[in-house]
Amino acid sequence: MNRNFFFIGIAFFGMINGIFNQLWLIFALLYVKPLAGPLLFGNLSLTLMFASLMVSTATIVLGGIPAAIYERVTGATESNHVSLWIWLAGTALLALPAAGNFLKIGL
Repeated sequence: MNRNFFFIGIAFFGMINGIFNQLWLIFALLYVKPLAGPLLFGNLSLTLMFASLMVSTATIVLGGIPAAIYERVTGATESNHVSLWIWLAGTALLALPAAGNFLKIGL
């Protein structure tokens, strides 16, 4: 399979978790509002979208940690299909709490 399909899937699961995971989104919003609120002109919509972007990025990074450990243990110099599957599965597992909201609301 082409590597681009893995990256699209990883980004999709990160996006789903960033938009529809209410617990992480509220947690990120509580920390973003005092810090980035003045930079975003105090606009709650922009602050919420920035918090969503932070949760999406955190999902992708945390999902990639097991893949990085696998690459380190096997001594791989670049990502192969196994490590990309691990990364995709990690982001999918992190997006499971948001899957219910995604299926109920839709995209």
